[in-house]
Amino acid sequence: MTWLTIAIIAYLILALVNVADKFILEKVVPGPRTYTFLVGITGGVVIVLAPFGLVWPGWGMLMLDVLVGLCFSAGLMFLYYALKKSEASRVFTLVGGVTPVFTIIFSVLFLQEKFNFSQWLAIVFLIVGTIIISWSTRSHSLWTRLESWFSNPQDKKFLLIILAGFASLFFALFWVGTKFAYITQPFISAFIWIRLGTFLSALLLLLGANSRRQIFKDLKRSKNKKNNAFVFFGTQGLGATGAMLQNYAVAIGSVSLVTSLQGLQYVFLLVLTLFGTLLFPRVIKENISWRILSRKVIAIIFIVIGLYFIAKP
Repeated sequence: MTWLTIAIIAYLILALVNVADKFILEKVVPGPRTYTFLVGITGGVVIVLAPFGLVWPGWGMLMLDVLVGLCFSAGLMFLYYALKKSEASRVFTLVGGVTPVFTIIFSVLFLQEKFNFSQWLAIVFLIVGTIIISWSTRSHSLWTRLESWFSNPQDKKFLLIILAGFASLFFALFWVGTKFAYITQPFISAFIWIRLGTFLSALLLLLGANSRRQIFKDLKRSKNKKNNAFVFFGTQGLGATGAMLQNYAVAIGSVSLVTSLQGLQYVFLLVLTLFGTLLFPRVIKENISWRILSRKVIAIIFIVIGLYFIAKP
């Protein structure tokens, strides 16, 4: 199986997880902080891969691996808070459009990578796609939209941009750090140590009294709902499979090509949420109209084109 096939399968699986994440936050685990805690704790099962290649990286590399894992958890928390504020397809497309931009910036700063004209052109397409996907859907004049966009920091859409921006920032740090880890360490070993960081970040959430009370409260509330454990752990199993395939595709193929294919995830996500809303409106609720759908399609086209230019030699 080629790296391209593996990457396509990985992004299809991750799109399914994206849809399930929205359902879990609404129906199963009400708190983003609680969900981040559970994701981090369940990520500890990656230790079962230890016999297949875990090696001691040294204290310096260990600290870096753990820090990279912490960045992933921070990105997850901001992402899940954004999910509580808006639609799954909008949030994930927004984060997916901005993350490559931050990744390029950090790659230049920390990895001394250089990019050609096509890759810089990709930034323009990604930014345009981001603006389109987060633009107001209400029938107001251009002036009203601009005023609403810039002058009201309490607006729900403005908060979404802030949350998604921080999620993108930490995810970009995670990917750049992961790339460095795979360059300097064996794949399985680096993969395990980085997941150790996400596990430790989950434990850190228990240090604060308010955070600990909220997590235990959410867990107790979720425990009383039927089949919650099956839904959550099933989703985490899918997520782990998708993440492993995505990382393996990076290991055996071109990291720029694999990450550029992330646009497929948002195409899959749009299709899945569309059919999910039509077939299971009580489970997945997306605000869908021809106007909104056309805007999302245009935005995804811009993002896919941008990701294509990133991969173009």
